[in-house]
Amino acid sequence: MCSWCKKILKFLFFLLVSLLLFWLVYRDQNWHDLMRALEEGVNYTWVAVVCVVGMLSHVARALRWQLLTLSMGCPIRLMNSFFGVMIGYFANLAIPRMGEFTRCGVVSKYEHVPFPKLLGTVVAERVIDMFFLLAYTIIVIVSQFREILFFLDTNKGVEERVVTVMYSWKIWMLLVIVPLVVFGIWRLCRGMKIQQRLRVFLCGLKEGIVAIRKVKHMRLFVFYSVLIWVCYFLMFYFSFFCFEFTSHLGIMVGLTAFVFGSFGMVAPVQGGIGAWHFMVISALLLYLPHTPETESMAKAFAFLTHGIMTFVYIVVGIVCLIALPLYNAAKKE
Repeated sequence: MCSWCKKILKFLFFLLVSLLLFWLVYRDQNWHDLMRALEEGVNYTWVAVVCVVGMLSHVARALRWQLLTLSMGCPIRLMNSFFGVMIGYFANLAIPRMGEFTRCGVVSKYEHVPFPKLLGTVVAERVIDMFFLLAYTIIVIVSQFREILFFLDTNKGVEERVVTVMYSWKIWMLLVIVPLVVFGIWRLCRGMKIQQRLRVFLCGLKEGIVAIRKVKHMRLFVFYSVLIWVCYFLMFYFSFFCFEFTSHLGIMVGLTAFVFGSFGMVAPVQGGIGAWHFMVISALLLYLPHTPETESMAKAFAFLTHGIMTFVYIVVGIVCLIALPLYNAAKKE
């Protein structure tokens, strides 16, 4: 099977999963009421604020990536860094986790930095992001413990999946077998060209991962990291002011719903479609009256907020795809 056929099949598979999850969340929704709520009940001034804050987080990510590549002695231009970040987000809408590879691929092409090194820096970024998400999660668990228990109690399926993953012997067996298999293949391929190429790739990957230890402007690096996650949260929290029924909710409610949504984004579907909506709606219903009208408004909130993020990724991603070769052609001349 050709590579393009495989990519198309992957795209269709993940798209079907996304649409299935989305349908499960919105199957009982009255779409006429939803559209009316979006037309009449939304403060679009705050929508613009959300977009601006979101773009600020992406600029901060591009600046932070610059610091990482500079620490390896492979400086990249800010515009290419930003283009790569936005094209990566755009690619994630097609195939989950494809954005990381796409981002590194396009920047490697125009900045002539080895792909493995760039991929290593992205891995390092993901580790840092995971720590920030973990910090947010701990704050939510400590401050909203009763609400978390209520959510797990009313959503037994989520709780069962978490317990199953934690106690599944298959998962733990996989963690043991995979490294052994990889080591065995490595030993069998000893002396072959494929092993030499793999060794070069792994060395570049390692150099990218440990680049964080060599960052010269560490305070600036920390500042950008904090700014990214503060903007992520504010982008979500400011969405509360787009609707009257959420405008009174406090900052901790916003943080709780943001963390719920972040775990929804981890699901292997395009842009977290369906999974993100379910988690955010569930979080909102922990703090709002349980009425059919409230649930409908919560769905409208999730639909609009996710739609804003997706719209930004699509529009800016397409613009960056067009601008990237033009910018580099101009610089080359």
